[in-house]
Order: sequence, then structure tokens, then C-alpha cells
Amino acid sequence: RERQRAQVREALPELDDASVRSDVAADVAVPKPPFFGTRVVKGVPLADYAALLDERATFLGQWGLRGARGGKGPSYEELVETEGRPRLRYWLDRLISDQVLEAAVVYGYFPAYSEGNDLVVLDENGHSERVRFSFPRQRQERRLCLADFFRPKGGQLDVVALQLVTVGQPISEYTAKMFAGNEYRDYLEVHGLSVQLTEALAEYWHRRIRAELVLPGGGTVADDDPADLAGLLRTDYRGCRYAFGYPACPDLEDRAKIVELLGAERIGVQLSEEFQLVPEQATDAIVVHHPEASYFNAK
Repeated sequence: RERQRAQVREALPELDDASVRSDVAADVAVPKPPFFGTRVVKGVPLADYAALLDERATFLGQWGLRGARGGKGPSYEELVETEGRPRLRYWLDRLISDQVLEAAVVYGYFPAYSEGNDLVVLDENGHSERVRFSFPRQRQERRLCLADFFRPKGGQLDVVALQLVTVGQPISEYTAKMFAGNEYRDYLEVHGLSVQLTEALAEYWHRRIRAELVLPGGGTVADDDPADLAGLLRTDYRGCRYAFGYPACPDLEDRAKIVELLGAERIGVQLSEEFQLVPEQATDAIVVHHPEASYFNAK
């Protein structure tokens, strides 16, 4: 097995190989953003983003609701009706009454272009380089690289959207008190729900960005959105939202560039020495409008 791995390593190019470009279309029409630069939005109502909550990820992944096998005991679907949704309604009402959710967003649009495996983000006027992200390229298959989803240097400038969302520090303190008080079930439920609400807020704002990007021929990037929540959770829409630490953009240190560029401190988000967002209930993303953009593993 070791010899086989060595042969594979020798036969495949390196992750930073920039000698090729994938077959991703390089001439996709560039949408027009409503502004260039950054904006802060605070006080996003819970009802707006809770509508995009992934119940299955909450109940099964976070709360551990698993139906009995072999017909001995309630099924997952039965548990959802008897425990999952009643507890979810209880906690959503409780979080509102206790005023521990402070949903906020900082996001922005910037001119950009690709150069090899790099995404170069320019200032608001499209003149000087602000930051540069270097992404890995697949060693086989389509040889995808996140930079390929942007127009190459030398032609029309593309546009990249960046976002950072949080449901606030108070919910983190709220769950910490539960843990300290040995209220473990409450802690697990509220902590898991707060994580999923953060994801719902990120999905909600991604949809907002798609709706703000106007296509040259009329309409917006959001015109391709599915009508149902299941389709949104399957990402059956145009474009993609990439968070740092995942296979397409694994370098967590690049998160520092997002935090600085967006001014994350304006919504109370900071970066730890390990490049983790604080509070934990926060998430960042590069938002790509390219219709071929999808999640992939660069390895």
C-alpha cells in the first residue's frame, strides 16, 4: 500500500500546480452588484432566517434524535413530531423572550479576477489589490480550483461577494451558563440549535446576495432559486457559498483576510489565535455567482 501511495503521489501533480485550468467556462456574464465595498446589517429578525433552518441537521445531527431499528420503539419521523418540533418551538420562543439572539451580518462586493490558482480581490474602484487568496487545485478529475469560477486577469473584471454572519455573543454565554449549571440536555439542544441558526442565517444572506446581483440581460442570480426549502438546502441554485476550512478552500489562515476586509469587529466577531471565529456562532464565506460553481474536494 505504501508503494502504491508513493506511485500515486509521483504520478499526480501538486495541489498548487497552476500549469492547467479546468474546463469551467471563463466567459460567464458578470452580474452587477448594488454597491462595491461593505455594509453592516444588525437586528435581522429570527423569523426571517429561522425559515431556512435545516430541521434534519438539527434533530438528527445536533440533538441525536434517532428512530429505533427493527420496529422496536418510535421511528425518527415519530420522534420529530413528539419531541423534535415541540422542543424546537419551545426553544425558539424562549430565545426570543430571553433576548439572547443578536443576528448581524457584514458583507460586501468587490471587483476581482483570477490569476492561475489565485483569486485577486481589488479595492472598490477596481484599481489596486486588496487581498489575494491561493486555492488548491484538484490533482485529477476535472482539475477544479475555486479561482476558475472567476474571469481571468486581462479581461473584464468579475465580482466576488464576501459575507460573515453571527447570531451574537449572548447566545454563547447563555449556553455556557447551562453547561456550568449541569443542565446538559438544555445545553446540547440550545447549543446545537444556535449552530444551525447560524447556518440558516448564512443561507438566508446568501439568498439575499443572489437577489442583489443583477444579470446583464435582466433578472437576478436568484431567479434560478428553487421554490421549496428542500431545494435550497440541496443548494439547487446558481452559485455556491464556500467557507474556509472545507476542501475547496482549506487554509484557515485566509480567514484573517476576510475578517480584516469586512471589518468583522463591527458585528462583534473576532479571530482566535487558531483562526477560529469568536463567538462560535459565526460563519464566513466567499460567495461565487458562477453557474458551474459547486462543492468539490481538492486533494
